[in-house]
Amino acid sequence: MSEPHIHASHPDIATRLKRAEGELRKLIEMTEAGCNCLDIAQQLQVVESAVGGAKRTLVQDHLDHCLEHAAGTLSRDQRQSIDAFKAITKYL
Repeated sequence: MSEPHIHASHPDIATRLKRAEGELRKLIEMTEAGCNCLDIAQQLQVVESAVGGAKRTLVQDHLDHCLEHAAGTLSRDQRQSIDAFKAITKYL
């Protein structure tokens, strides 16, 4: 594993993942208890949304900080591709 690389968004990401972990435990219990399929499907959506939100936050944070650092100082014309890439990743 590489050196620690912590950003301001990491505590928020950890909070989201811990929430997803709790929801996932609940989902397992519901499945083992034979709960209604609709209820299980709704709970799956909750878990999926929580993990997806954490992923989007991480990717955006990485682009906002790490990509910016790697790109250095570029002219406005040179930044267009980077800015377009950052904008389109919001749709992931």
